Amino acid sequence: MGYENALWFIFLGFLGGLAYVLMEMAEKWEDIVTFPAFKRYTLGAITGLIYFIGYSERNFPNGMMCFTSGFAATAFIQSLVNRLSRVQA
Repeated sequence: MGYENALWFIFLGFLGGLAYVLMEMAEKWEDIVTFPAFKRYTLGAITGLIYFIGYSERNFPNGMMCFTSGFAATAFIQSLVNRLSRVQA
């Protein structure tokens, strides 16, 4: 378990978040550098780190799943945060 594998998974999670922003959020190029976009990038990178902790072998299927997790899990994490904030309010 080296740092290069961890960085690889974090990078793939970040790319998944970037893909989400490009496909779902950004209507023009300036939307790529807004705060909600950076929030998605960060959540994608965190998801990549979590995926690395669970599956640290660097191969094609894990890489694709990490990218997919970075793309889709950001919405899942955001929905959990929204639900928890509604319950506490």
